[in-house]
Amino acid sequence: MSKVIGRVSGSPSPKRAQIGRDVVARLEANPNVKRAKVETAQIYTYPDFLSDAECDALIALIDSNPRPSTLLATSQDPEYRTSDSSDLHRWSEDVLAIDERIADLLGIPSENAETLQGQRYAPNQQFRAHCDYFHESSDYWQRMLETGGQRTWTAMVYLSDVEEGGATWFPRAGIRFKPKRGLLVAWNNMMPDGTPNYDTLHEGMRVIEGTKHIVTKWFREGVWLRLPIQTYVSGVEDAD
Repeated sequence: MSKVIGRVSGSPSPKRAQIGRDVVARLEANPNVKRAKVETAQIYTYPDFLSDAECDALIALIDSNPRPSTLLATSQDPEYRTSDSSDLHRWSEDVLAIDERIADLLGIPSENAETLQGQRYAPNQQFRAHCDYFHESSDYWQRMLETGGQRTWTAMVYLSDVEEGGATWFPRAGIRFKPKRGLLVAWNNMMPDGTPNYDTLHEGMRVIEGTKHIVTKWFREGVWLRLPIQTYVSGVEDAD
């Protein structure tokens, strides 16, 4: 896949548009959820979505099984993504309840969701600006069609506070979120007509001091959970 910044590969989709309307209606009816004050993207926050105990349990799982984070597309920049990821077991007791609670929050069937994935950013680690949706002109797009198609919504939860750095920055939407333990941030990767929304471009900014732990859950437009249960350890990596 080409990594040309600014190029959006995708077309309108009534199905994705309906998913967007349904999730927005559900989130805006939840008194714990607030919409971010930006015009070009649908971004929502839910403070204290996870308890301290749940955050600690997920951090322990992430730290027990880290690996270098990867990309679906190649990059010539060795500093593009330098974090570690952890493949969380979908059916484990500490993961399943949280996995399903996130799906219930958005009102998207859990079988449409990739498995919760953990990420860890040590000092000096980062993830440069990228989008979570798939480019439909990419070499990998056919494989994505076979596993639920396009990503619609992303939900991310901060598991730890960070002393300095590590914010999630949406440069085109004009907002950034400082890591705060338990805070969930969710956004629609699509525009209202179901076209990929380039204004969801976001960056995991470099951690200066401390360690940032997060979990991320990506939702597809169709069923992702198709194969036998034992084959599911994690989802795929970020697309760009």
